[in-house]
Amino acid sequence: MPAENDAPSYYSTATQLAAALAARRVSSAELVDRSIARIEMHDGKLNAVVVRDFERARKAALEADKAIARGEHRPLLGVPMTVKEAFNVAGLPTSWGLPGMQDLRAGVDTIAIARLKAAGAIVLGKTNVPFMLADWQTANQIYGVTNNPWDLERTPGGSSGGGSAALAAGYVPLEFGTDLVGSLRVPAHFCGVFAHKPSGGLVPMRGFAPPGAPMLSVNAEADLVVIGPMARSATDLALALDVVAGPDDEQSVSYRLAMAPSRHANVKDFRVFIVDEHPMVPTSQAVRAALQKVETNLAKAGCKIGRQSSLFPDLNHIASNYGQLLGAFTGGNLPDPMFRELEAKAAALSPDDLSPDSMNTRASVMSHHDWVAADRLRRGVAHQWRQFFAEWDVVLCPVTPTPAFSHDHRDPDARRISIDGAEVHYWLQSMWAGPATLTGQPSTAMPIGLSDDGLPIGMQIIGPYLEDRTTIGFAELVEREFGGFVAPRGYEKQ
Repeated sequence: MPAENDAPSYYSTATQLAAALAARRVSSAELVDRSIARIEMHDGKLNAVVVRDFERARKAALEADKAIARGEHRPLLGVPMTVKEAFNVAGLPTSWGLPGMQDLRAGVDTIAIARLKAAGAIVLGKTNVPFMLADWQTANQIYGVTNNPWDLERTPGGSSGGGSAALAAGYVPLEFGTDLVGSLRVPAHFCGVFAHKPSGGLVPMRGFAPPGAPMLSVNAEADLVVIGPMARSATDLALALDVVAGPDDEQSVSYRLAMAPSRHANVKDFRVFIVDEHPMVPTSQAVRAALQKVETNLAKAGCKIGRQSSLFPDLNHIASNYGQLLGAFTGGNLPDPMFRELEAKAAALSPDDLSPDSMNTRASVMSHHDWVAADRLRRGVAHQWRQFFAEWDVVLCPVTPTPAFSHDHRDPDARRISIDGAEVHYWLQSMWAGPATLTGQPSTAMPIGLSDDGLPIGMQIIGPYLEDRTTIGFAELVEREFGGFVAPRGYEKQ
């Protein structure tokens, strides 16, 4: 990673670029033109940036340069970035990969995008997503398949897969995505970059909605799903989160953001709990070995390390509770005819059928009575986390059981993942997303090494609710002490 005073490179961080711009060592117009050239050089094989807004970006860069010349200071003034296709960006299409929606243009920005623009960021375009954001692969009938820069035959993850590929390939230093079932964390893990799933409710969701749907009201919180940053350094995650976090406009009449600082400033002071085994799905040797190396390094640095605690929430219970509420969330977004079809399917299922498909079908059509009961169970898990984090600072765990897998665009229920030779159901990869998503815990994903076949491996850093600076701060310290992002083979010097 370039030093602060070096000439900016394709792999400079947003923090470094903002400093270079403020010091007049580079212009925003130069950075934007270079990013555009980089996209045009590599995106024929990656297919990451599928909605391009280059001309408006060039004009915005010229305005940013004028603002810098006037002495203006904003956190991201003149810094180029991309955003997930699912966000509304005024004047650009928002399709969610749904055929027929690619010409439907947004009238106003998602509030998070508006805040990024107000901070001076230059949005070059939008990155690819899976159909309806519902996969750990990134492919749809409108824009096609996005490939992983580390191996074009493998997925970059999903649903924020276009963004992770763009970051790893050095297009831009910053991206924004969303996370419901690991949609920020999985792409970060598969492409070797950083991502942060914020605490539930920390970043307003208004403007993030399926194509043609009305913007959420300021008081509506979308259950389970969050908006968060992706970058190539933990410091950039903190910078970007500061820009977008805080109550929606009307709520700010009474609410103010006052984020708690990281619990510790030195890595040796952290109390670190590590879990690499899940009762519902095996973890590959490659992922466990990478986490073991992190554990060894942290122990040498003086951290308190633990693997057993009576306070740690039960992962089986979390998986069941998360599956219920996730199914209810996705079912609630279905058009009425599809919902009625699922109702009939659920009614015909045997009570003994506990397959992932059958359990999801039942959850998708649960009654409000059953949802309230599931939500009460969730509140119990949240209380367990509060008790646990009184004794521990962070939890380190896998993002998925394996590194990036090969493209597989068959019917999802027919897909299987090979974990050290064991074939497991495709949807079981969601097990590691649940512990942080269920109760809105913050989770920072960061790269921690490469597998024997040269694929990135990441880990999750889960922390106490609303203590996002603790997980990001820990990631910063680990990155500083032991390393973080490395460029994919073939992209380093291009």
